[in-house]
Amino acid sequence: MRTLSTPSPALICPPNLPGFQNGRGSSTSSSSITGETVAMVHSPPPTRLTHPLIRLASRPQKEQASIERLPDHAMVQIFSFLPTNQLCRCARVCRRWYNLAWDPRLWRTIRLTGETINVDRALKVLTRRLCQDTPNVCLMLETVSVSGCRRLTDRGLYTIAQCCPELRRLEVSGCYNISNEAVFDVVSLCPNLEHLDVSGCSKVTCISLTREASIKLSPLHGKQISIRYLDMTDCFVLEDEGLHTIAAHCTQLTHLYLRRCVRLTDEGLRYLMIYCSSIKELSVSDCRFVSDFGLREIAKLESRLRYLSIAHCGRVTDVGIRYVAKYCGKLRYLNARGCEGITDHGVEYLAKNCAKLKSLDIGKCPLVSDTGLECLALNCFNLKRLSLKSCESITGQGLQIVAANCFDLQMLNVQDCEVSVEALRFVKRHCKRCVIEHTNPAFF
Repeated sequence: MRTLSTPSPALICPPNLPGFQNGRGSSTSSSSITGETVAMVHSPPPTRLTHPLIRLASRPQKEQASIERLPDHAMVQIFSFLPTNQLCRCARVCRRWYNLAWDPRLWRTIRLTGETINVDRALKVLTRRLCQDTPNVCLMLETVSVSGCRRLTDRGLYTIAQCCPELRRLEVSGCYNISNEAVFDVVSLCPNLEHLDVSGCSKVTCISLTREASIKLSPLHGKQISIRYLDMTDCFVLEDEGLHTIAAHCTQLTHLYLRRCVRLTDEGLRYLMIYCSSIKELSVSDCRFVSDFGLREIAKLESRLRYLSIAHCGRVTDVGIRYVAKYCGKLRYLNARGCEGITDHGVEYLAKNCAKLKSLDIGKCPLVSDTGLECLALNCFNLKRLSLKSCESITGQGLQIVAANCFDLQMLNVQDCEVSVEALRFVKRHCKRCVIEHTNPAFF
């Protein structure tokens, strides 16, 4: 905690604009001359202020606001619920609030949102202020989220990489101006980074320590990247070689999301399974080149795999489902929506080998009928979520069998299915907590 005599700048934001955020809210700071959003610094407020909102401080003790009587630890607890912009405004109320608002415990997370905010400058101002007690190093900051800030560039990530060695979580989804070089700097200089979200960053094609290391497909001096959670959704230019590089450097991955990485093939998944044997959650939905051969590689994860999404992978059939069902017996979640090659036989393999399945999406699988639902109901008693949207062969009889055996069902999607009102009412009677999504106007 800073002393009263320590002069230090405070980040402020005008009260009528949104953008800065510390973890739960947001706001921005704007220049009335240029119109662009920027961060500004000011000296700490004097002991006595004339702002109309804080004139209560000069009134007699009996008229003071109750909040002034709270001890420092209680004030810090209250400030912990404030977004960054509000926290910075509190720092301008009085000397006491200034010192409390910059308590290091309140600055473990920085969140910035908004398309107009000058993120590079805001990060520079914030990190400079937070590094004041420990020159050039911000030891308390663990999470930075600037998702959707389209003005973020490599310069902003360089600032984070150089000043925040204890960073554990970085979210830059939708920031399409950042490149591989900035990501290389972050993962190289932040050895504790475990969570990285670069979804929608179209220029990011691989994750490694340096460009040279990415070419050689070997970690620099044997150093591994500690990332466990990686989201590369909508990184359209990611290819098999890029995934090979990621797998070779990020061997501790447990959660990997590659949704709509449309250039990936079964070969990329083969590379992934060679290096990353600890993956628990994997999504390759909308990767149209992934086929049954890719699922055979994924099945090598065996009992470690708990979550798998292969939605709209049109080349997947019962053969691939059989591989997964045979070796991944502890699978809890499967999204196979739009895999039109899956039939009742695939559902039967799944039901008999993955009895602990809790969530299944087989919507838009026209070859799945009541026969497959019966096998599912008689084996997967713990099923909680089931989506059958647009399954043309499903009838009310299959739903009744599911409801009679899966009492814990909490969500059922039968939109665009030819099921009767009586069947829906039967489900509602037997599964009291089930929310039914349907398109039958007679059922309510």
